[in-house]
Amino acid sequence: MDLFFGSTGSSIRCFGAHALRPFLDDKLSHTYETAVQYQFYHTLILAFTILWNKGSASSLIQKSQSFFVAGLILFCGSLYAMVFLSVSGFSGARFLGMVTPFGGLSFLAGWGTLFYHFMKKPNTATKNAESGHDQNSVFK
Repeated sequence: MDLFFGSTGSSIRCFGAHALRPFLDDKLSHTYETAVQYQFYHTLILAFTILWNKGSASSLIQKSQSFFVAGLILFCGSLYAMVFLSVSGFSGARFLGMVTPFGGLSFLAGWGTLFYHFMKKPNTATKNAESGHDQNSVFK
């Protein structure tokens, strides 16, 4: 999934810089750049969580990944659709702006879930010492 978002982000960025730029006014250009930046940053954090979760299979990390994917689709997707529909002359493209905040909330939920995972995860050395199973202890 991360490979998909990474490759489409690069492709959309190049397309916008070369083919779409002459058709965008300042507002649409800013909207487009915002979508590209958010896709880039959240694709990176999605890759990080995929790599981090390989060993632990944490349900909280999996939930954060789901929130990030939903955010990418709702936030970035609605902004891209708004720009592409506006460029193609569709005057009702502004209605997609109602979808964008739900993507933003999904991003926030992803970050919050990830933050909670890292804050709640106990230190294994402390946990082992408290349970009497300290691996470094001489008295086993």
